Amino acid sequence: MYVRFQARDANQRGTFPGVFALVNGLAAAGKLTPAQESFRRSSYDWYDANLANPSDIDPTVYDRDLNHGAEAWFKESAADHIAHVAGHLDILALHGVGCDILRSTDPGAVVYEDDHQIVVVPYQPSTQH
Repeated sequence: MYVRFQARDANQRGTFPGVFALVNGLAAAGKLTPAQESFRRSSYDWYDANLANPSDIDPTVYDRDLNHGAEAWFKESAADHIAHVAGHLDILALHGVGCDILRSTDPGAVVYEDDHQIVVVPYQPSTQH
């Protein structure tokens, strides 16, 4: 089983950004409080130390031409990684940004995999919640 946290609503490209992209968008727009920004930075430090960045291993993994719509999913066994998402969900809720939790045994064609996550190209656009 795989788990994904993504926007409730599609962006301009018709894709559903993940939880980290959503929080980064709020940060880029200057909407986070100092405490929220501090949490975001410390949380990202934790993820940097405990989760590989697929783009560092394979720079083409999120290439829009090669892997259109590629999205990351946690493996259900990555319980610590999933638990760390909670604070991000809290931030999104406080800012009125909808975020859904999706679960799937087969979310798409796998283009990257490690012990904690997969990156897939969805078989169909992620429109079901």
